[in-house]
Amino acid sequence: MSKKTYNNIKNIAPAGEIILKFEKVSFEFGHNHPILDTVDFTVRRGSKITLMGQNGSGKSTIFNLITGTHKPESGRIILQNKLTIATAKQVIPRADAELTVKRFFEKCFKEKVYDIEPRIEDVLEVVNLKAPLNREIRTFSGGQQARLLLASALIQDPDLLLLDEPTNNLDKEGIAHLTKFLVEYKKTCIVISHDADFLNAFTHGVLYLDVYTKKIEQYVGNYFDVMDQIAVRIEKENMKNAQLEKTIQENKDKANFFAMKGGQMRLVAKRMREKAEELEEEIVDVRKDDRKIRDFKIPAQYVLGEVVNITEFSVFKNHKKVARKARISLKKNQHLLLKGPNGIGKSTLLEALAKNLSSGAKISEGVKIGYYRQDFSTLNFEDTIFDALLKVMDKHIEQEMRSVAAGFLITGDMIYKKIGSLSEGQKGLVALAQLVLLKPGLLILDEPTNHINFRHLPVIAKALSEYEGAMILVSHVPEFVSQIRIDETFDLEK
Repeated sequence: MSKKTYNNIKNIAPAGEIILKFEKVSFEFGHNHPILDTVDFTVRRGSKITLMGQNGSGKSTIFNLITGTHKPESGRIILQNKLTIATAKQVIPRADAELTVKRFFEKCFKEKVYDIEPRIEDVLEVVNLKAPLNREIRTFSGGQQARLLLASALIQDPDLLLLDEPTNNLDKEGIAHLTKFLVEYKKTCIVISHDADFLNAFTHGVLYLDVYTKKIEQYVGNYFDVMDQIAVRIEKENMKNAQLEKTIQENKDKANFFAMKGGQMRLVAKRMREKAEELEEEIVDVRKDDRKIRDFKIPAQYVLGEVVNITEFSVFKNHKKVARKARISLKKNQHLLLKGPNGIGKSTLLEALAKNLSSGAKISEGVKIGYYRQDFSTLNFEDTIFDALLKVMDKHIEQEMRSVAAGFLITGDMIYKKIGSLSEGQKGLVALAQLVLLKPGLLILDEPTNHINFRHLPVIAKALSEYEGAMILVSHVPEFVSQIRIDETFDLEK
């Protein structure tokens, strides 16, 4: 939806009582890694708030502080008495992947719930998902898992609902269903998302976590309102600074002039310098935008002739596998888009291709495969970024690796962090950096926009569009796909 569509819409927050308050809250991860610095904000009952900020700025950390998983270094977090909170996380925890649907929902409660099955069925209907209670969580698609995560929070019927990137992996129908649910939702909700159109449908206000100041900026209105407010603020700050700098320079010039006169004029010059110093302290730090990754190129391995050939694949209909015939052949510089609703088997097909396990597909011998998985399970969470990047290179050239990493905002000591300690968005940037260093002949990309700051998406789209190897892409983000050169589209449902 365009900005014009929202020009006449003002999502006004209900004037409910304050149920959550941060007072001078500071928090840091380990030594020299501050996340929050004396942060203040409030949330009122019935409001729907967006939490925004750069990848790795600490948005999920704020959720953990609200739930009590983390404790602040200083300051207070005040919750209304007996306030219940539930979180729909970004991804299914690895420890839960082997659970059945029933056991997954049972884990949402500290005490045994005897009427759990009808409650599960009711909440699955809310998220528009049919799921046998004895089916294992790992067997569901990414979009279906996103719906299960939302359902796991809703079944707790909390006073405060925390949603962490809830549109990731959802198809168009899923996003529309979730949007309608949130528009009609009567309780309080805080959402982390980079999807402006989704947010603007229901948002009353925005909490913006500034990665530079470690402060929370609180705004009223939807995302576009906030962007307008920030633009006006930046313009005012720039104008004020320009006027101050002009006056400062005038005082310095006068001070130099009077100092040359000697005698009593030196006292005048001193006062002029002091005045200039006072004015310099009034110059404000203009708000900085989120950093954007540098333009990058994924070098393609040279492959002669056909790269991949698909003659047969499987889809899932009513949770049953059905074989389908196909005629798909990709050579270098040919890009294929795979389409289909959540749960039909797109990720299953991509995984079989990436591991060369599909009986109906053949990848030419010697082709290097660059595989971007939506759950980042191709990354070893115990590796440091340094190790994860170096291991995919044919020649271990540290200078080249560090240069590529810097382009993806991985600088300084951050390169020695473990993958498991990163935010989901940062993991995505590491996975993209690996593709650059790998130099594959075949790119297999499963929802590469998930968790990624929207500012980075045009840069990623440009790199994929210019990639000269064979590429197979799955993405439910039409705006992103429209920026990429696609030579053929294959709909698994049709």
